[in-house]
Amino acid sequence: MRRPTFSRRVRVIGLLIVLVAVSVTLAVAGSRWMRATRFDLTSDRLYTLTPGTVRIVDKLRAPLKLTLYFSEHSTRDLPQLRSYEQRVRELLQEMVARSHGRLRLQVVDPVPYSDDEAAAEGSGLSPLSGGTNGERVFFGLVGTTLPGLQDGEADNETRPGAKNLAIPLFDPGRETFLEYDVAKLLYELNEPAKPHIGVISSLAVQGNPVLGEEPWTVIRQLGQLFEVKTLDPNKLDRVGDDIQVLLLIHPKHLSDTALYAIDQYVLRGGHLVAFVDPYSELDTTPFVDSNGVIDDHDSDLHRLFDAWGVQFDPQKVVLDRSRALRIELADNSAANHPAMLGLTGQELNHGDVTTASLQRINLSSVGYLDLSPKATTRLIPLMQTSTDAEVVPAQRVREATTDPNALLDGYKADNIRYVVAGRVRGAFPSAFPERAKQPGFIAQAKDNAEVILVADTDLLTDRLWVSYSQSLLGPLQLSALANNGDFVTNLADNLSGSSELLSIHGRTSSQRPFTRVLALQAAADQKFLAKKQELQRELAVTRSRLSELQPAKAARGDNAGTEQRAEIEQFLQRQLAINKELRDVQHQFNAEIDALGMRLKFLNIVLVPALVTLFGLAYGWRRSRRSRRRA
Repeated sequence: MRRPTFSRRVRVIGLLIVLVAVSVTLAVAGSRWMRATRFDLTSDRLYTLTPGTVRIVDKLRAPLKLTLYFSEHSTRDLPQLRSYEQRVRELLQEMVARSHGRLRLQVVDPVPYSDDEAAAEGSGLSPLSGGTNGERVFFGLVGTTLPGLQDGEADNETRPGAKNLAIPLFDPGRETFLEYDVAKLLYELNEPAKPHIGVISSLAVQGNPVLGEEPWTVIRQLGQLFEVKTLDPNKLDRVGDDIQVLLLIHPKHLSDTALYAIDQYVLRGGHLVAFVDPYSELDTTPFVDSNGVIDDHDSDLHRLFDAWGVQFDPQKVVLDRSRALRIELADNSAANHPAMLGLTGQELNHGDVTTASLQRINLSSVGYLDLSPKATTRLIPLMQTSTDAEVVPAQRVREATTDPNALLDGYKADNIRYVVAGRVRGAFPSAFPERAKQPGFIAQAKDNAEVILVADTDLLTDRLWVSYSQSLLGPLQLSALANNGDFVTNLADNLSGSSELLSIHGRTSSQRPFTRVLALQAAADQKFLAKKQELQRELAVTRSRLSELQPAKAARGDNAGTEQRAEIEQFLQRQLAINKELRDVQHQFNAEIDALGMRLKFLNIVLVPALVTLFGLAYGWRRSRRSRRRA
């Protein structure tokens, strides 16, 4: 054979170099493509961002830095929290991958007594106790704007004009709202100013400066987060587009002009929260209509409600004796007031972001909401009564102010969960079709509009959820007895966001239960319960028999004692037999669980690897056979 010439060698070496360079380039490009292109094969698409989140990320103007603080060292004995941290980190990485460089993620382990721990605490994160060796655990997110950041410039410095917001704690109990919480943080960081909230109320929610009365606590809380603007209903002919949320509190005798302005605001896509009440207890401004009828406490929006398909009776109050608050009466005694309700987690919608984390809401003399028979809208409950509720005339509640026990006379539960607050969604038509010729008239909402209705105004008052305390020479301290203020803040916070943010609803939890195991356990529990009930019945019969034999003991002497001993012996034998049957059921249950576990282990450890190995061997054998044929 002739040896290859020098020039041929050079060409071969050059060709090899080109092939290596192309292979490296393809490998790098492929790895980048694999990082950018991800496939979500989970049943509920847990790792796929909703379209609303994608649009929020795409609209980011300035670069943002996300710092995830997680105490890696202090959570070695907390596997559930570590698993949830992985879920949070993967969600953040997915957002960063889709942000085209506008998001930067840093993960920090704030070890005890370090600068990172001080930075986490200074950023507003809430530590948990109970970590390894009693150490504090930080698990939160801090978002920072980076105005004027240039490519290649460090992003860990304090920049002028930077804005910081934080999620103090990632609670595994709020996993279904994880994406919403992070997207809300990004949205707020991207907004340059506080959202504007309009307030229309016939109650003195802003206090009275002349008398030295401060605004209600709930209004002061809103003022810390939003720009609150009071609107005069007597001069209202249009709600400005700058009002992102309109709070309508106890609307009384609004003019058609004001109602039309509210109607068109909702149809333009505005966000409305209306608090109506059949008996507003702080309303001290009686009104006498043209017929001489005094209407001094109730409020209604019947014309708008009719257009939205909502039914609300301003003359009916819902009682609920199982959720009645205990109050003190004038004679220093205490009584449960069935018209004053303390709704707990069972009555709050934990599938809605506004009420998911709330524990208790206190209300008083509430009404109820429903849909009319011909309604095309949907009513999504946020708060409901228990089934032990009854509807009574509002006048009866007014007359029982000093004696709430009178409301329990003839009490008969309706066995209905009445809706106290809810979201109403649908393609609302205008309540003023006769104004179709007016400029800018909107006959119907283009997309599904939404309003939030609450059939109580007293929940906003301080007396139902705020207590005051003051130490000697110290400032006045407020403490919350219920989550009324959090509820209103959550409503405003949720509705003041963009339409993209409102479209992000609760997701399915990443915790996947072993449904087959739970079904087996439920079946075994039913067997145990049946056996336990059988044992209790036999025990009751035996005790009854023993009580019958006891009086005859003195008259019959030893024979009565013999009967008792035989009865006891028989019961003990039967008890032993039933206990053995219970153990057999437990053993059978454990055997079924073990068999299921063995099948899963066989599938994962033996069968699947064996199939992969056989496929690889078959593929290799086929390739070698083709190579031999070509040779």
